[in-house]
Amino acid sequence: MKRILSALLIMALAVAAVEAKKISFTVNGVTFNMVKVDHGTFDMGNDNTWGDEKPVHKVTISKDYYIGETEVTQGLWQAVMDTSLTYLSKKYMSPTYGVGANYPMYFIGWDDCQEFVKKLNEITGQKFRMPTEAEWEYAARGGKRSKGYKYSGSNNLDEVAWYFDNCGKSTHQVATKKPNELGLYDMTGNVGEWCQDFYGKYAPGAVTDPVCAEGSHRVFRGGSWYFFANRCGLTYRFNYVHDTIDDDLGFRLVLDM
Repeated sequence: MKRILSALLIMALAVAAVEAKKISFTVNGVTFNMVKVDHGTFDMGNDNTWGDEKPVHKVTISKDYYIGETEVTQGLWQAVMDTSLTYLSKKYMSPTYGVGANYPMYFIGWDDCQEFVKKLNEITGQKFRMPTEAEWEYAARGGKRSKGYKYSGSNNLDEVAWYFDNCGKSTHQVATKKPNELGLYDMTGNVGEWCQDFYGKYAPGAVTDPVCAEGSHRVFRGGSWYFFANRCGLTYRFNYVHDTIDDDLGFRLVLDM
């Protein structure tokens, strides 16, 4: 009996430890989760591909942070901004690709994301923001729990991502594929994700908490439903001018601790 109770206690403590890695917020009836990412050092980039993913360089993330378990959904966007995707799609005269509360938000530019973050912080009293490119890649790799996968959570893209070959030419509801090592969903595929940084070439050598602070374009990461597999790798980078909107481009939140 003592062994059974001891085993149950250990299991309970393990569950509590896992739960402590996640916090939840509710805004106007919509709940979303943020997952803790422990600080650490990783190799950012990829030397075995073209151009702007080179060179591989040591990056240290010096502080723990929380990142969205999923991409910002249309339901959360509506709860914060009181503006629906249906309105936006009509405004920009473009077809919609997956509409509903649990689908990722898209048709939003970098500036729109900043306005969302500002309003969310006013509502919650928190310090939400967009991830830096380095924070994004570190979390997508699985942080300290990384198993070195090619994609976020697997070497098999179909397990973790909605992309061109399997998406049916549409976004899909968030968290319907396998999560990565941290429990994050859709960091590969579904919609691409704006980052805080400007787009720029990597500098060689080790850096700590890097942010590209100037340029003409903003970075987005993570592939999308519209991308082929060769553009869905963890290190693939793309960029747009800040006011670009598209049917495969959204974002994910970060919360400072």
